[in-house]
Amino acid sequence: MLAMSDYLASYASVAVILIVGVLLAAGMLGANRLLRPQQPTAAKLLTYESGVDPVGQGWAQSNVRYLVYVYLYVIFAVDAVFLFPWAVVFVAIGWAAVVEMAVFVGFIAVGLVYAWRTGVLRWT
Repeated sequence: MLAMSDYLASYASVAVILIVGVLLAAGMLGANRLLRPQQPTAAKLLTYESGVDPVGQGWAQSNVRYLVYVYLYVIFAVDAVFLFPWAVVFVAIGWAAVVEMAVFVGFIAVGLVYAWRTGVLRWT
C-alpha cells in the first residue's frame, strides 16, 4: 500500500500547480471586474467586425480567388512542416524515406505547376 501512496504523492505537485493556476486566473478576472470603469454607452454596445460598423444586411460575398491563396499557403505550410524535421534527421532515416519525401515534394510540385498554368498565381 505504501507504493500506491508514493505514486499518488507524485501527482500532488501537479494538483497544486493546477489549483494555483485556477485561483490565479480567477483572481485576475475578479480584480479586472472590480477595477475597470463601467460606463456602457450605445457606441460601446454596438457590435462590429474588424472595426467596421454593421451597415445593411449581414450577407456579403467574397471572391473565390482568395480561397485559392489560402489553399496554396496551407500546401506550402504543410510542406515546410514536413520538410524541416525530415531534413534534420535525414542521415538517420535511410534512403526509403528519401524516396517517400521525393514523392511528397513531387505532389507539391504538381500542385504548384497546376496553379501556375491556370494563372492563379497572377495578381491581375
